[in-house]
Amino acid sequence: MGVTASGTSDGQLELPRSALADTVLERLTATYAAAADPRRAGEMRAYMKDIAPFLGLTTPDRRALSRTVLDGTPRPDEADCTAVALRCWRLPEREYQYFAVDYLRRHVRRLSSGFLPVTRHLVSTVPWWDTVDALAAHVVGGLVAADPKLKSDMDGWIEDDDLWVARTALLHQLRHKDATDTERLFGYCVRQSGHPDFFIRKAIGWCLREYAKTDPQAVRDFVAGERDRLSPLSVREALKNVGP
Repeated sequence: MGVTASGTSDGQLELPRSALADTVLERLTATYAAAADPRRAGEMRAYMKDIAPFLGLTTPDRRALSRTVLDGTPRPDEADCTAVALRCWRLPEREYQYFAVDYLRRHVRRLSSGFLPVTRHLVSTVPWWDTVDALAAHVVGGLVAADPKLKSDMDGWIEDDDLWVARTALLHQLRHKDATDTERLFGYCVRQSGHPDFFIRKAIGWCLREYAKTDPQAVRDFVAGERDRLSPLSVREALKNVGP
């Protein structure tokens, strides 16, 4: 059993002690800050709808810097991953959260079902598609695949008033292919089919389009049966590569 995060009185998750996280964050903040590009940072902030300040690091540059940061560090355990992620999420610039997402993706097999509350905190804190979608497909999806009992948690998430939590439930099976729980996939799409927000409607179409790579006829049949409930955006995205 892994580390299950606990809350504090201010709503923050409690940080586990981690010497590895201390080392990683010290290197990370120094390395990223030294490479900051204020001009590009402003452009990136505007492009991302002012969700957070940026340092101005391109993805290739950021990942090259991350390899330098992590050079020689040991493999983390769950407490280390929790500490790294939560500490990155408490830093203002968005690139630190990107680092945390990459770190969790790389080490998802070292995480237990007890990490799910941490992922919920991450997808609902400073949320936007840039972090939520990767967490949904690569971290939450990995946790559910490893522990099918977490499917019941996804049943709760799809009903959540937080659209980013609901979007995570919709997208968590993006990489499951033949192992997709189609009853839940289609059921979740129906459950959120009337949602007014673009990000939910887009997610419905996306998860259906992705599953259509595995079973196109099943997606065509589902859309045909639920077309009156699905938004035009969801239908268009779902059938994008398979036709009506």
